[in-house]
Amino acid sequence: MMLRRPRPTQGFTLIELAVTVAIVGLLAATAVPLAEVSWQRSQEQELRLQLRTLRRAIDAYKQAYDEGRLVKTVGESGYPPTLGVLVDGVVDASSAQQAKIYFLRRMPRDPLARDFEGAPEESWGLRSYASEPDNPSAGADVFDVYSKSAGVALNGVPYRQW
Repeated sequence: MMLRRPRPTQGFTLIELAVTVAIVGLLAATAVPLAEVSWQRSQEQELRLQLRTLRRAIDAYKQAYDEGRLVKTVGESGYPPTLGVLVDGVVDASSAQQAKIYFLRRMPRDPLARDFEGAPEESWGLRSYASEPDNPSAGADVFDVYSKSAGVALNGVPYRQW
């Protein structure tokens, strides 16, 4: 009697392929939402950082105004007239050489305004000192900035209220 050796199989069976595709699909289905949340979280961290940077520069401008380092005019609030002033600088009134004081190296762009193609300072919503906190509007100065995005953060708070 002659013994036959089994032939080695070539490739994968249909069941093995179906199980592999199902496992890969399951892993992809769980990874995509996690990647989206991770991406949104990184955008929110960037927004926090940019808002903090701008608000510190606005506060530094106000402090320099209050200390008499900027020329005071009657009727002014002491806040910068535009965001561009923070980058362009203002003349130091206490300097004999008329040196400029700079509050920002460059103007950050709102990270949530991805489709915005204008100047970075135009990507931010502005609130003047005279406007109401609940209904911010631009005016003669820049008291605060906010994101113009209509989105809602992971914590449920709209980005405009940050």
